[in-house]
Amino acid sequence: MNDALMLPFDVRLMHMTASVLFAVFAVMTLTALAGWVAQRPQFAIAAITVTGDVTHNNEPTLRANVLPRLGGNFFTLDLAQARQLFEATPWVRHAVVRRVFPNRLRVELQEHQAAAYWGPEDASRLLNTHGEVFEANVGEVEHETLPRLDGPAGQEPQVLAMYQVLQPMLEKLELGLEQLTLSGRGGWTAELDTGAVIELGRGSDDEVIQRMTRFLRTIAQVTSRYNRNPDAVESADLRHADGYALRLRGVSTVVMDSQKK
Repeated sequence: MNDALMLPFDVRLMHMTASVLFAVFAVMTLTALAGWVAQRPQFAIAAITVTGDVTHNNEPTLRANVLPRLGGNFFTLDLAQARQLFEATPWVRHAVVRRVFPNRLRVELQEHQAAAYWGPEDASRLLNTHGEVFEANVGEVEHETLPRLDGPAGQEPQVLAMYQVLQPMLEKLELGLEQLTLSGRGGWTAELDTGAVIELGRGSDDEVIQRMTRFLRTIAQVTSRYNRNPDAVESADLRHADGYALRLRGVSTVVMDSQKK
């Protein structure tokens, strides 16, 4: 028979209690030791290594702006909160933050790639290549020829996608799409680098593209009748079912499909 079972109950209870107390004491000791070690100054975050996209940010700038706002040390730092702080930095779209023992952080950045200005001309918002709006100093934009796009909130990807379709079409006639706006009622308006304003109207994306295709297919022929080139267009209204209204500099006319034929 097991000797432990032969012991009186009160003795066995005393042994069990001692074992539990010893385990609790060991846990408390280890916890206190871990806390003491974690609070040592050598584990305070002292440096940041930055990799990835650093066109608009660098280590000294990030160290000055983010490091003082980080809470905790190597062991207690909240990495999710640290990531949010880095992503709140202008031009930063995404950040991956990792600990490097004993007191460093390694941060990999992905910056916004500006595709267009977004909103009114007095706004400082930009649109990235993913169709996301972000705030930044527009004076830091490398490309001076970015278009200006605008539309209802939530429609940024649609407006960017439409621009990416229309711009190559216009380039074939050596025209540039400078502004593209989607109204709250779903109407599209384009402004070219020549100053021409083109009303594209409402409808599905395919319908809008078809109107622009019809316009660009015939505009060179129409303007040549007046000894002008397509860059002489002052305005065009493509919202007509069977043609479009056109205004040239110094000339006004209406072109219908029957006339074009």
